[in-house]
Amino acid sequence: MSRRSDKNAHLLVEGKNDQHVVWALCEAYQLPETFDVLVPGDGGVEAVLQDIPARIDEPGLQTLGIMLDADEDIQTRWAGVRRRLEEVGYGLPKQPVESGCITSLPGRPKVGIWVMPNNQFPGVLEDFVGFLIPQNDRLKPLAEKTLQSIEKKKLNLYRPTYRSKALIHTWLAWQETPGMPMGQAITARVLLHDQTLANNFVAWLKRLFVE
Repeated sequence: MSRRSDKNAHLLVEGKNDQHVVWALCEAYQLPETFDVLVPGDGGVEAVLQDIPARIDEPGLQTLGIMLDADEDIQTRWAGVRRRLEEVGYGLPKQPVESGCITSLPGRPKVGIWVMPNNQFPGVLEDFVGFLIPQNDRLKPLAEKTLQSIEKKKLNLYRPTYRSKALIHTWLAWQETPGMPMGQAITARVLLHDQTLANNFVAWLKRLFVE
């Protein structure tokens, strides 16, 4: 189960990496601490989806955010979260909202959904974080070439859907502090928070939890 919270607003995420990236962005943008970032159960998509009905009915809850990876098929992911929310009375658009979906019902918590990386394309948290690599960075093309080389030789053990994970962690392994976690890299400005996609995500957080 997720840890207990005395806040009346929660953001549900799939795992600790998501948690730390969100915390780092909130710190960088100086968002007020109006909500908790929680990992339901043992983490993962299904744990988040299964946690939604109980969270909606949590006494005193005012706002619930849901952040999920699109993975290979964003339409399938959206259909899954849409179905779960429709079961508890919420109506969602048939397609994800590019700026992040926010919906409400009278007398019920406000609900927001963000599908990583950008509510438009397949991908995961690491695809989002990849957009925070500084422009004109000279190591990223070398990391790309390294992955392409081992893939051409069929030496890669990662699945194609995990390629962005391999890329970002390869790139982080080559920094001044090798292997820095993604959230820590944002705080240290190895990854830059002031990029368009991060701005869009934080704008969604503000609309959901602050305004």
